[in-house]
Amino acid sequence: MKQITIKNIASKVNLSVSTVSRALNDHPDIHTKTKKLVREAASELGYNPNIIARNLKSSRSNQIGVIVPEIRHDFFANAISGIEEVAYQNGYTIIIAQSNEQQEREIINLDSMYLHRVAGIIVSISQTTTSSNHFKRLLDKGVKMVFFDRVCNDLKTPRIHIDDMESSYEVVKYLLGKGYSKVVHFAGPQSLDICKNRQLGYEKALKDLRTDYEPLIFEGGMHESDGYKHVTDLINSGISSCAIFAVNDPVAVGAIKRLKELNIKVPDQIGIVGFSNNPITEMISPSLTTVDQHSFEMGRQAAEILIDEIEGRNDFNSELDIKLDTELIIREST
Repeated sequence: MKQITIKNIASKVNLSVSTVSRALNDHPDIHTKTKKLVREAASELGYNPNIIARNLKSSRSNQIGVIVPEIRHDFFANAISGIEEVAYQNGYTIIIAQSNEQQEREIINLDSMYLHRVAGIIVSISQTTTSSNHFKRLLDKGVKMVFFDRVCNDLKTPRIHIDDMESSYEVVKYLLGKGYSKVVHFAGPQSLDICKNRQLGYEKALKDLRTDYEPLIFEGGMHESDGYKHVTDLINSGISSCAIFAVNDPVAVGAIKRLKELNIKVPDQIGIVGFSNNPITEMISPSLTTVDQHSFEMGRQAAEILIDEIEGRNDFNSELDIKLDTELIIREST
């Protein structure tokens, strides 16, 4: 198929190549009627601009890069929806990439975003990210960046997340108030601040509210298979009556699956609480008590912060640290 170029458009509308180029780039010196004529001709001919080449000539584009650990995760899918809504309202499009919980892929995605000369980048880091050097490298080159949920606290960039420690404290307080004498934590990788802080909140609540009870923690990943395995380990340790506080909803769902296989009644014998309020938490039986992080709002605010900086509407505050409120959604599992 023949590649349509600006020269083809110029020939069709009988204008110079430079005029067509400026019209396509919305140059203020070009009359509105001319821009309309050029764009209609470009659409009719099937013109597709070379975005990378065009962006290399410009200091910024109308694209925002978004890097998340997993697109299939409901939390991140909802956050992306919030980002996209704000981007669209402000005349931007988004490029989405997933790290698949691997720092190496995160670095590749980040370099690709830079190559495309995106206007800015919104990031939630992977489980295996142990260094922020790859982000700092781009920040030092002037790339605007906002972190959400899983943030890098050692970088001077805006961050939007929740108070994981306080939210976890409230979960344990609720479970103890329900009469569960023992609360077990299915923890995530401690390399991630969100997992570390959820565990700290769990430990602090037990220390403050139940000085006679030592924490019991099963550390692993953040997938259903981790919750499934932890239940097996829990039962093998001799515990058959307790409440489980899982680091996130997938871990909690995996735990419920295993508890059902073992014919252990939820919530009569073992209660369980997740974290994120994924849609599946309402559909499973028993429905899952969980913490709503308001992921759509988190994504929406992250995009607003970034676009305000790109557009120069507000002075950029690198120390901006926004913590959204959470909500404990009580359902059948407790």
